[in-house]
Amino acid sequence: MPRSINRWRDILSDERWKGLQETVRVARSMCMGRPFWCVNSTAAGGGVAEILRSMLSYLAGVGLDPRWALIDGDAEFFRITKRLHNFVHGNPGDGGVLDRRERHTYHRTMHANAAALTNLVAPGSLVVLHDPQTAGLVSPLKRHGCTVVWRCHIGAEHVNEHTKQAWEFIAPLVSTADQLVFSRAPYVPEQLTGAPVSVVSPSIDPFAAKNQRLDEAGVRAILSTAGLLHVGEIAAQPLFHRLNGGTAKVAARAVLLGGGNPPEPSRPLVIQVSRWDRLKDHLGVMRGFVRRSLPDTDADLLLVGPHADTVTDDPESSDVLEELIREHAALPDAQRARVHIASLPMVDVEENAAIANALQRHATIVVQKSLEEGFGLTVTEALWKGKPVLASAVGGIRDQIRDQQTGILLDDPTDLDGFGGALAALLADPKRRRELGAAAERDVYDRFLHDWHIRRWLVLAAGLVA
Repeated sequence: MPRSINRWRDILSDERWKGLQETVRVARSMCMGRPFWCVNSTAAGGGVAEILRSMLSYLAGVGLDPRWALIDGDAEFFRITKRLHNFVHGNPGDGGVLDRRERHTYHRTMHANAAALTNLVAPGSLVVLHDPQTAGLVSPLKRHGCTVVWRCHIGAEHVNEHTKQAWEFIAPLVSTADQLVFSRAPYVPEQLTGAPVSVVSPSIDPFAAKNQRLDEAGVRAILSTAGLLHVGEIAAQPLFHRLNGGTAKVAARAVLLGGGNPPEPSRPLVIQVSRWDRLKDHLGVMRGFVRRSLPDTDADLLLVGPHADTVTDDPESSDVLEELIREHAALPDAQRARVHIASLPMVDVEENAAIANALQRHATIVVQKSLEEGFGLTVTEALWKGKPVLASAVGGIRDQIRDQQTGILLDDPTDLDGFGGALAALLADPKRRRELGAAAERDVYDRFLHDWHIRRWLVLAAGLVA
């Protein structure tokens, strides 16, 4: 659905607005008539899909020809690519290997996807392939006559046996790409030294359902309708704006797992919103909160993720969620009543985003206690809403948060007592929360909005076409 960039005029400085207009003018003159494809593994349930949905609509709005395709694969293929995902982060994941059998399965799936894509994508198209799931498509699309970019959203700064195995698998597949794009310079592996590399940080769209402004009455209406807040009489309609400019109502209900009632609106609320992934460490968040935060505060904790069976490229999500629910069920009654686990509906991705938006806006503190993190859009989203964020000093989170200025970073994400203590201290200090939140919103405006992202991608595309 095309969207005009004119809406950006109201929030950008004159200099930024003129820069965006000029970049669009140059890119349009050079790329007009050339299809711009993005290929990834899922249309919903992760940050990549969120970025693409918004970015492609703006590219269509400026007169380019963006298109979006998804790869297909069976359960075994996605088990292997999840293993690759974990290995790139330096994590052993499921403890499996990347040997001959795994390579055969991966390449067989890539061969089938390459056949489908070359029937769909015209020679001469610019194709951006996202993350390890698509790495095996670089060579077939190059042979087909496409200009190919491979975009990696994940990585690790420290090399270990797992990262070495991952890049020994991936690097030969992507080394012939016309351009490699990483989220951070430290994520570029030594196996790709000398290759054409650009660094583009992810960003957020302030007009998307996930980030658009909501007043307090609208927030409560959305959360009450979704069953995530115990509100009596609702004073507003649960409305949000879609990408196409229309207004819609939240109607779907989240599922509170493990029983219990939704949080009370009068009680401080700590939330973490993320996929059910072991690297997000939901168990660690719950343990640290129960052990150190709960005894000293009157806050509740809400752990939020998508319906596990809707994230098709992550076969571990159901196991992670089941482990969390089992440990939650074993908590003493008084503790269990203060910890909530919610699964958000995914049938309508914009409705899902509106619920996540309302959750972050209602939260007292947003946490992201990841063990590893490529970038973590949910952190930037919370910062944009002026929320104090307590997060691990890992990966791209260290780029997003200026420690003690726009948020608080935890040096050791495995230190549950340290996490729980820092959370309790921030809950007890409303003045500090306000200061962090105000600085955070300004910083996201300066560094992480889509206008920067659009400009960088258009410059890159124009350069490749030239």
